[in-house]
Amino acid sequence: MLKPGDKVPSFKLASTGGGEVSSSDLKGRKFVLYFYPKDDTPGCTREACDFRDNLARLRREGVEVLGVSKDSLASHVRFRTKYDLPFDLLSDEDNAVARAYGAYGEKIMYGKKILGTIRSTYLIDENGRVDAVWSKVKVDGHVDRVVEHLRGGGNSPARAARKKASKKK
Repeated sequence: MLKPGDKVPSFKLASTGGGEVSSSDLKGRKFVLYFYPKDDTPGCTREACDFRDNLARLRREGVEVLGVSKDSLASHVRFRTKYDLPFDLLSDEDNAVARAYGAYGEKIMYGKKILGTIRSTYLIDENGRVDAVWSKVKVDGHVDRVVEHLRGGGNSPARAARKKASKKK
């Protein structure tokens, strides 16, 4: 699992926006990369719609949103269209990116251990480093916690460094 301060693993994935999105394309921008198990399932739909409904709040904080799952690009297009999602969904069919980020592994589902996507959100800063991580995300209220962090209510290495520097003045 990546942690705050880590450099993010590079990726290049097919996008519902057309073509591919790569980590190098996003350098210089803050973005949320959220991993979810499956298109058009109850929890994943609630999560995507919550990001949709709060996208203006996130953008006011200078953040873009990208959703990632192992579903095919065709599935992503249907899901994005059905729920009018205004952000791109990326297809990680072999789970390589989810594995690199620590968002794939053993989890408990209906009382049984299985391998699968661990619902996780990564806030990535302009320098391609992890600012914050939420793992084993509970959908309800999650986007509010991301926004709260962006507004200074959470801790990050960058925020700690700024706080330390301001105390020296």
